[in-house]
Amino acid sequence: MRAAIDVAPVAGRSDLAAFIQLPKRLYRGQKGYVAPLDMERAEALSPKTNPFFDHAEVRLFLARRDGKVVGRISAQIDKLHQQKYGDGTGHFGFLDAEDDPAVFAALIAAAEDWLKSKGVVHAVGPLSFSTNEEIGALIEGFDALPMLLMPFHLPYTARHIEAEGYAKTKDVIAYHLHKDEYKPLGSKRMLERAADESGVIVRNIDMKRFQAEIETVIDIFNDAWAENWGMVPFTEKEMAAAAKGLKLLIDPKMVVIAEQNGEAAGMMVCLPNLLEAARDLDGRLLPFGLPKLLYRLKTNKVRSGRIPLMGIRRKHHGTILGATLLPLMFEKLRVRFLERNLERLEMSWILEDNTAMRRVLEGIGGKAYKTHRIYEKALA
Repeated sequence: MRAAIDVAPVAGRSDLAAFIQLPKRLYRGQKGYVAPLDMERAEALSPKTNPFFDHAEVRLFLARRDGKVVGRISAQIDKLHQQKYGDGTGHFGFLDAEDDPAVFAALIAAAEDWLKSKGVVHAVGPLSFSTNEEIGALIEGFDALPMLLMPFHLPYTARHIEAEGYAKTKDVIAYHLHKDEYKPLGSKRMLERAADESGVIVRNIDMKRFQAEIETVIDIFNDAWAENWGMVPFTEKEMAAAAKGLKLLIDPKMVVIAEQNGEAAGMMVCLPNLLEAARDLDGRLLPFGLPKLLYRLKTNKVRSGRIPLMGIRRKHHGTILGATLLPLMFEKLRVRFLERNLERLEMSWILEDNTAMRRVLEGIGGKAYKTHRIYEKALA
């Protein structure tokens, strides 16, 4: 008879370290997995460095059997989500465990019990911690390109979540684009004419005004995605944290802002794939990881990137101008993509029912290659 599973809240530095380290043991050696940086994960999980905690209650749990860590999960209640939707929803995330239904059952039960004790009547996840961070359980694309800030799971994870009574609420799609298949949406002459006729200028960001530029990017994002499923806007403190965290990765020529008559109307952010640069570091920056990482980023050794932020202000949705902005921004990005000799680009995540955006991505040569699933369950 196997030993009982003990699930307890994370308490202290050693528990937090175990929480961060567990996925490495579970997934090390998998083609689709590269360990994220320990330092970045620690900052994401700390109330001192992640402004999400300013508007959320969070509880982290570890599952142990015979003293060995065999699983982890978070449970969180986002006050901004409650203010916007008022639906009594709480979330779970950071769900990683050994392939054992008993471990998953114990972890999910602990998260649900905590959520119910806070008055939650509806659970949704995995969200780690919100729709602005890592979302969903991977259900397709297990051997696909590992990408920064995109979660990895093995096939059993989704199966065990469903066994606990959870049903699909939404799928999100990641698109892959190879340099040989990256094509403009129209001729250069046509795009230039469209820009002239609509008074649009497409520019890169000014690093001398970096903080203000990132605030513009996120302001457009908050407006563009305001009515999307599950969306909660970035706060000012989250904007500042994002700017600080992105500065090392940003190539100003890979951040695009479209302006009409001086007003910012759309944006697109492409980041070099940090996981490719950190592929052999196992999450550790010391003693030799940091020089390797900085060298690879500085000398353009990274051959893949991700577009995590892209949007057009809502007032331009469904208009001729709106239909013009994305092709113009993608063409501006394509020039730099080829200059840097990038080979692969991920565009993620895209809601499965966002058919307009999916047509655009397929129009430039993108192919759906990863799917993450978000689940829901009534708790009362």
